[in-house]
Amino acid sequence: MKFIIAGVLIVFSIATSQVKSITKGKKMEQRSEVVTLGAGCFWCVEAVYQQLEGVEKVESGYSGGTVKNPTYEQVCSGRTGHAEVIQVSFDPEKITFKELLEVFFRTHNPTTLNKQGADAGTQYRSAIFYHSNEQKTIAEQVKKETDAAKIWDDPVVTEIAPFTEFFKAEEYHQNYYEQNSYQPYCMMVINPKLSKFKKEFKNKLKK
Repeated sequence: MKFIIAGVLIVFSIATSQVKSITKGKKMEQRSEVVTLGAGCFWCVEAVYQQLEGVEKVESGYSGGTVKNPTYEQVCSGRTGHAEVIQVSFDPEKITFKELLEVFFRTHNPTTLNKQGADAGTQYRSAIFYHSNEQKTIAEQVKKETDAAKIWDDPVVTEIAPFTEFFKAEEYHQNYYEQNSYQPYCMMVINPKLSKFKKEFKNKLKK
């Protein structure tokens, strides 16, 4: 009888351990959230968000259009409806969605319609593609707060739209700044943007 009870206890202990392990795994999976943002050339935006503490992954791609699996050339034509975007996976316990949007509204000009600097066209539009109603609410709130704070001289024109699909850009676009930091565009456009960003958000940078 003692052996039977001991056996039952061992089986129960193993089962409990397995349940805890599965539950812990699910919690780890659920902890990461995703946001999709368009703020002009995705090389620039990717370079900024890769620096933030709590950001786990950044991918450059296309979203908001009607063409399946578009190429960079197709998107650049302005006829696909897609915007150049980054898709960010982040840990909300380390950086919140609102904090990510505060960086978003300060590291590009959200008041210029379909244009960022010398880059012009609908593919360079300022856009937040929300993945949940909660993200939509926060995005609308931060947009209003940005306008009210008069951070920019003109009204914010950022598009806030539901996320539909993300198409990852060609491999040579991924991690572009890190691999091409001495390229003229990176030195003239991305370097100044990063310097300003690091100065303003130094307390949010990865160690």
